[in-house]
Amino acid sequence: MASPKKKSTLISHGIAAQNRKARFNYTIIETVEAGLVLKGAEVKSLRHGRATITEAYAGERDGELWLLNAYIPEYQGGVLSRFETKAPRKLLLHRKQMAHLLGAVSRDGVSLVPLDIHFNKRGVAKLTLGLGQGRKKEDKRHAIAERDWQRDKARLMRSKGKDF
Repeated sequence: MASPKKKSTLISHGIAAQNRKARFNYTIIETVEAGLVLKGAEVKSLRHGRATITEAYAGERDGELWLLNAYIPEYQGGVLSRFETKAPRKLLLHRKQMAHLLGAVSRDGVSLVPLDIHFNKRGVAKLTLGLGQGRKKEDKRHAIAERDWQRDKARLMRSKGKDF
């Protein structure tokens, strides 16, 4: 009898890293998908799903957008090419998209917040950027109350459905 096939732990498509606090700390006005310039070992490390973008942000340098302070750990698969784990990584966007985002940042005082790094259907690493307006403390309290009410409402509806 043949042994069962092992399931791979590598991410071929789907989310590799997510910034879950971003939607809580910011009101996301608009989202944009951007490409990432990565080295081969960085892509392999991303496929293991150990990257962190909670403290990352996007900013402008020399007329280009860069992902700053994102942590991608070194790949442990015996690759000789080493890379800096928190190095700035270039974002690939159309000129009009970049001009729109940078204009909104300078004009409206919003922030460019990385929401997640994912692999699309073709297996290419992409970054979802959000234009975020910072929330105040009372807005965060309101969001917590709304989330709790939605959870309780769903629980009540499930329990009522079982009685009938």
